[in-house]
Amino acid sequence: QVQLVESGGGLVQAGESLRLFCAASGSIFSADIMGWYRQAPGKQRELVAFIASGDIRDYADSAKDRFTIASADTKNTVYLQMDSLKPEDADVYYCNFRRVDGFLEYEYWGQGTQVTVSS
Repeated sequence: QVQLVESGGGLVQAGESLRLFCAASGSIFSADIMGWYRQAPGKQRELVAFIASGDIRDYADSAKDRFTIASADTKNTVYLQMDSLKPEDADVYYCNFRRVDGFLEYEYWGQGTQVTVSS
């Protein structure tokens, strides 16, 4: 079992930065994949960025060049550094954990953290 807790959301002005944190507890392994998603009302949850074994990272087009996903100094903690925020970035952001174990797949979600961007 894995539990995910997000933090770091808040209200900022356009052009400012935020860093979102996701702390994972439970049995965590290097092969696991963690990512950040966001969801607007009435829309599908969409991938923002993920990080996988071997420091493989990828980003949605909307996040490229502005956002960075990385492991924090604290073990099993991943952050999303969000720079040059735009009003359209305002959304609820969710931490995601994914594991492939043989023929089985496991996926866990955090409760979400609100990001609001003014102007």
